[in-house]
Amino acid sequence: MIDQLEAIKERFEEVSQQIMMPEIVSDQKKYTKLSKEYKDLDKIVKQYLHYKKLLQDIEGAKEILATERDEDLRELAKAELDELQPQREPMEETLKEMLIPKDPNDSKNVILEVRAGTGGDEASIFAGDLFRMYQRLCDRMGWRMSLMDYTEGTSGGYKEIITQIEGEDVYGKLKFESGVHRVQRVPATESQGRIHTSAASVAVLPEAEEVDVQINMNDIRKDTFCSSGAGGQSVNTTYSAVRLTHIPTGLVVQCQDERSQLKNFDKALTVLRSRIYEIELQKHNDEISSQRKSMVGSGDRSDKIRTYNYPQSRVTDHRIGLTVYNLPSVMDGNIDDFIDQLRIAENAERMKEAAVV
Repeated sequence: MIDQLEAIKERFEEVSQQIMMPEIVSDQKKYTKLSKEYKDLDKIVKQYLHYKKLLQDIEGAKEILATERDEDLRELAKAELDELQPQREPMEETLKEMLIPKDPNDSKNVILEVRAGTGGDEASIFAGDLFRMYQRLCDRMGWRMSLMDYTEGTSGGYKEIITQIEGEDVYGKLKFESGVHRVQRVPATESQGRIHTSAASVAVLPEAEEVDVQINMNDIRKDTFCSSGAGGQSVNTTYSAVRLTHIPTGLVVQCQDERSQLKNFDKALTVLRSRIYEIELQKHNDEISSQRKSMVGSGDRSDKIRTYNYPQSRVTDHRIGLTVYNLPSVMDGNIDDFIDQLRIAENAERMKEAAVV
């Protein structure tokens, strides 16, 4: 582990120098990439230096106990050793965790798609509730959410809503939200007071860049149409909305949120690129899961991952068996407990893999 940490420290020093070079500063892509690497390495190096200092202090206290005859100094050294020794193992565990290879997609922005499933109007209303839950989470995390496309439900909520979320470590925190979310409650449309079960599916796609997915523009058919969304008369009388069809895969994406056809085209292309990237990512995940079954699931949107029970104010994540009884808080965007526990489960799996290797 020490050799690995020393190599990281050397790389950090290299990046620290490179990031100041004029030719790097003037190249936005290189500068952004190095800045991200600098930030990631900085966390590990700071922890490593803290660990090295701890080892030095422990050795210093041991040396005093081995060579010093003054009882007062020996007592001080023993007290220091008693304080420092318990810190060593937790710090080593933290460093081991930090050295686990990260999912390269964790730092990416995401395309969030929420769709009503079984349950008719109630499913659309629940999809709207889930979307607001993610909206509030974004507000609290300081992430930027941009609407891309939506279809409203006939009694409220959404049949489908697609947004882009930008910020730090967005995919790393939201990737476990992909799957089927189930709700158990008495719908507003239910006159007999019976509890119904409805569902909505969530897809969290890492936003793919041009370097991730190369799309031949000759493989895309572009159609324009009048937007049906809010925005005044100009939205409904100009062909600003864009629909893209990727002929090889049959994927269809549309965007009508912007007044500008060009902006809608760019947004739709971003979603299309991310969906194509997700197909390749799913193939990769399927290969891994054929070798082992992940505790936290593959992120497949057909997996039932969580149930929201309103009568009992209960939310259960079925992948890790975590149940909380604070449903109003969860629906207000406070899903940190689930995110943290799922990330811990994923890290535990990665540590096992690293140990086997």
